[in-house]
Amino acid sequence: MKYVSLNGQVIATDQAVVSVMDHGFLYGMGLFETFRTYNGQPFLLKQHLTRLSTSCESLRIMWNESVDQVQNQIRDLMYANELTEAYIRYTVSAGTDILGLPSGAYEQPNIIIYAKSLPPARPDSMSLIDHLYSHSKSLRCLHTLRNTPEGDIRFKSLHYMNSILGKRELMQYQDHPSTAVEGLMLTKEQHIAEGIVSNLFFVKNQQLYTPAIDTGILPGITRAFVIQLAMAAGIVVHEGHYTWEHLLEADEIFLTNSVQEIVPVKQLLEDTVTYEVPHDLSHSMTLQLAYAYLKEAYQQ
Repeated sequence: MKYVSLNGQVIATDQAVVSVMDHGFLYGMGLFETFRTYNGQPFLLKQHLTRLSTSCESLRIMWNESVDQVQNQIRDLMYANELTEAYIRYTVSAGTDILGLPSGAYEQPNIIIYAKSLPPARPDSMSLIDHLYSHSKSLRCLHTLRNTPEGDIRFKSLHYMNSILGKRELMQYQDHPSTAVEGLMLTKEQHIAEGIVSNLFFVKNQQLYTPAIDTGILPGITRAFVIQLAMAAGIVVHEGHYTWEHLLEADEIFLTNSVQEIVPVKQLLEDTVTYEVPHDLSHSMTLQLAYAYLKEAYQQ
């Protein structure tokens, strides 16, 4: 990644700097969005920026870039880095202020965009079902609990210590490669919450279930889009409070995030016990929703 975009200007990565008085650095006051491109175009960009704008208002960070402005900045950055498809991270850091907690709004945030190369969502030589099988993951129940959100709902903020602690716990287990397993975090009430970097869904009796937002999970953009796709297909969707035992009885389980898309779960891991998840994807809801997702992504 040779270049980043800093406050609208493409600049060499090793020359991009922000002040040590930036409150993103001092207090974690900042937000970010991650998403990917399809055919070079960022997917669900409006939804990502709407979430970002709402969160900025809550934190009194004065950010007001338009979708067109952001699209142009991403285009210029991808061109500079010679990228056809890209993983994008769009970060708004609060900007410089006093050493201490501020009383007013953040008037001049710093905006940093990162872009790194991504392969196509699915190679042309590979069927979607083969792609899903090859990208399936195991899901390990962690002892690290999901912390409560910063406000009424969880922000996608720069404060990522809870997820980092979860990732470090996950790395202590050596039974699976790190790329083939996701960690599942529970609430203090022992309700299933979300993965370290993903939202969670499961299927039972041809109905779709996902933890409710009030469990403290991130209201994921891909999560919301998958719910929309399911409802459009006539699938009954439930959002509620569920336990690990619900997953053990599930017919299908999958994870979502904006870069990995829809990822089937093939095993559940709990301490030293492994549970196999039904993994015939050929007539699954997972395959149905993955097909609908990619169809929308490539036709945008």
